[in-house]
Amino acid sequence: MTHRHVRRATPITARPILDKLGGFLAGAMRHRRTTLRLLVLLFAGFASAADAQGYSRAAEQVLSRAFAASGGAGWYLLRGWRETGRQGGGPGAVAYESWIDPLRYGLRTETREATGLAIHGFNGQADWRVGPDGAMTAVNDHPTLAKARTEAFFAVNGFFFRGRFDARGDYVGVRRLGKRAYEVVRVQPWGGEPRELWFDQKSRLLARIVDRTGRRAASLQVTDYRKVGPVLIPFRLTPEPGGPTDPLARQRESLVFAPASRDGFSLNRPDELAKVRAAKSLPQP
Repeated sequence: MTHRHVRRATPITARPILDKLGGFLAGAMRHRRTTLRLLVLLFAGFASAADAQGYSRAAEQVLSRAFAASGGAGWYLLRGWRETGRQGGGPGAVAYESWIDPLRYGLRTETREATGLAIHGFNGQADWRVGPDGAMTAVNDHPTLAKARTEAFFAVNGFFFRGRFDARGDYVGVRRLGKRAYEVVRVQPWGGEPRELWFDQKSRLLARIVDRTGRRAASLQVTDYRKVGPVLIPFRLTPEPGGPTDPLARQRESLVFAPASRDGFSLNRPDELAKVRAAKSLPQP
């Protein structure tokens, strides 16, 4: 009789498999927890950004009344902004011409100073200047961009275009100055500086702008409203006595809502230098 040797099969136990599965699940859970933490931080960042922007309901109500009083839907017809006048306050005011984009950030101002033509531009990303002597600067640091963004925003009443320019607006309350009462809203464009906007309770129009970012408050009286096209525009933004001069201070002499080329908001070194040099031969106003 032939005897066969039968090899016993090695028993398969569940322990190694469970150990491997357990390790895999533990790793997956650690990865999942890390992913969840990242998602929580990400959405928290979005929530913080959302909270930082937007207007309170009370602020929106004040701005909506001012919007209606100064032209309402006529504001949406504007596609450009070109103005001339004198910029600054008192004897230091200089002749200027500005092009501003009411659709997205863009500003160009040419001033006729005693030493010649100076040009300032802002295209939403960089702020640049060309002096009467031809010296050029182009910067994108936060403080400089904040000032340029602030001027471009408030010069065209950017708070009326809340779908175009991100900003935060809070209702401050009712304030009295002399015999007049005002509803005050604090508005800060994204990446810019805040301003207090004082709206006359009777006319609903903007009557005063206050800058409290410096050591001393700078206040502007907003007066001389005129109908230009479909909207009412103040032609005098006059510094109040005793404070520094706000860059928004000006006396407008002409205003047309003509679109400007976006190229003018960016620095073209040869063109700007040629323009400054050509102005040297022109008589000063």
